Amino acid sequence: MSLNLAFFGLKQRPFNPTPDPAFLYASPGHRDGLAHLLYGVQERKGFIVLTGEVGTGKTTLLRTLLGRLDGNTASAFVFDTTLPFEGLLEYILEDFGVAKPGESHVQRLIALNNFLIEHRRAGQNTVLVLDEAQNLDLDTLEQIRLLSNFETPTEKLLQILLVGPPVLLDKLDHPELRQLKQRIGLRCSLLPLTAAQTRDYIHTRLRVAGARDLGLFSDAAIRRVFEYSGGIPRLINTLCDHCLQIGYADQIQRIDRKIVEEAIEYFEKGEPRPQKPPRRPHARGRALVRWAVVAAGAVLVGGAATLEIAHPGALRQVFDLSTATLSELARAASSFLRP
Repeated sequence: MSLNLAFFGLKQRPFNPTPDPAFLYASPGHRDGLAHLLYGVQERKGFIVLTGEVGTGKTTLLRTLLGRLDGNTASAFVFDTTLPFEGLLEYILEDFGVAKPGESHVQRLIALNNFLIEHRRAGQNTVLVLDEAQNLDLDTLEQIRLLSNFETPTEKLLQILLVGPPVLLDKLDHPELRQLKQRIGLRCSLLPLTAAQTRDYIHTRLRVAGARDLGLFSDAAIRRVFEYSGGIPRLINTLCDHCLQIGYADQIQRIDRKIVEEAIEYFEKGEPRPQKPPRRPHARGRALVRWAVVAAGAVLVGGAATLEIAHPGALRQVFDLSTATLSELARAASSFLRP
């Protein structure tokens, strides 16, 4: 079942898993990380390393970085770091827009060098982002180190960002990569959100999505979201999105802790959520409706009798009107009382 955004007063989905920079939550760690990345690229530091646990928002931060860089910066973004170096080099040249780079390894390196020199002469910077860099084998990382040899006597022509979880740092500590490690000009890391930051994160995404009520999730619900997610933004998104699905299915516009628990149970067991039967009105409510129908009939009959005394012959007209009115009221009551 698709989510009805209007039901929650939203204009777009607030918890999509895609790394949309518009939804970046600027926690202190994310602000510092973005500032370090901007500084490292603009000051041509060469190698820059960004680490963070899976789901902490590294890719979103990178997208934001590339959006913040001025028009004088060319960039290539590599997602598939399981490729051998030749595959990576081919992908990099294609992403940079280098036409006809040649077939041999040497020809491709020459094409890349010429591209970097031309951009530098034009006053432009060049950035290569290698996401999930922990997947690169030692030989490929050494080949990437050699790309940093494209330089002038005063500055690097290619800024290389190595991005991945903390295990990337363990790989860079390998003795065979000591030359690469020595060339790292800047390091920064992202940490999971705190409980207070998780609350601000949820509110920020709701606000960006157009929510009129930032209290869509109760405080107890947010605390449970933090407990389960550990402050990992990706898990927060997944859990909160499912909570909205449950809320819409049950026609509940405020997400409480009970709904969060139901979503967590679904994740843990992996079983489809059973369809709940339609809610039946409370017995007292049914009695009140019946009383209202009877009372309305009594009022109409009493009024008709009084009118007949004052205006003989009017009773028939009133009776016809009363019958139609009671009929409509009975149909409405029947709809309400139906299980």
